[in-house]
Amino acid sequence: MILLNEDTKCLVQGITGKQGSFHTEQMLNYNTNIVAGLTPGKGGQDFMGVPIFNSIEEATEEVDINSSIIFVPARFAKDAAFEAIRHLDLVVIISEHIPVHDSMKIMAYAKEMDTTIIGPNTPGIISPGVGKLGIMPTHIFAEGNVGVISRSGTLTYEIASELTNAGIGQSTAVGIGGDPVTGDNYVDILKRFEKDDQTDAVVLIGEIGGTAEERAGKYIADEMSKPVVSYIAGRTAPPGKRMGHAGAIIQGSSGTVESKTKALNEAGVEVAKKPSEIVGLLRKVI
Repeated sequence: MILLNEDTKCLVQGITGKQGSFHTEQMLNYNTNIVAGLTPGKGGQDFMGVPIFNSIEEATEEVDINSSIIFVPARFAKDAAFEAIRHLDLVVIISEHIPVHDSMKIMAYAKEMDTTIIGPNTPGIISPGVGKLGIMPTHIFAEGNVGVISRSGTLTYEIASELTNAGIGQSTAVGIGGDPVTGDNYVDILKRFEKDDQTDAVVLIGEIGGTAEERAGKYIADEMSKPVVSYIAGRTAPPGKRMGHAGAIIQGSSGTVESKTKALNEAGVEVAKKPSEIVGLLRKVI
């Protein structure tokens, strides 16, 4: 497994909000190691036994923390992310609709501080049997040795369910986020899976827009020893129209299903035409 393991100790930013409280309860029910929460002005309270603090600095004085998950409105997300980046190793940003210029500043600061960012606009991370930092439904995942990377939460759930129903468990599933500017990308996550002893193969779930999948293909061809299979969503999307995610837009010949499929095929990656084909492709390589 990668990113989220037994050593992960997480703080929830926005723990008392509607989304923060709902998903914190779900994460706790999945035995995720949530050790603190943060809501300015509510320090000293608790949520389901989790102590709440006014700031991360205050929390780190009393609790051992190395990661954060952010459930705050988009207008506050940059400040929340900067606070987490200053103190922690891993920050998962669930928030949607963060302005691109804010995301660019977040990523620049994270690079300066050597902090890993997952998201924004991500379903998060789940390492089945260990915990989740995110919003994904846990019952569709199972422990195993296949890593999953995706820009789409819905497709992650659909393909994870297909895998689990076929008896193929997952080591870790990571949603990198559907925005134009995100933290760790496909290549970053592929590098982690390549080094992970508990991952034997990887499913890469892509979609139209940008060139992230093409860059992943180059890395797979040059560096990856473990088998990878893929599915690219958006086969019928018309050029120039955004489909779902802010980053899912075709411009000219760039970002099409065809260009991504070609790059992955050249790297030895078989690309499914529909999600239900992923299980069969995996069984051919593992």
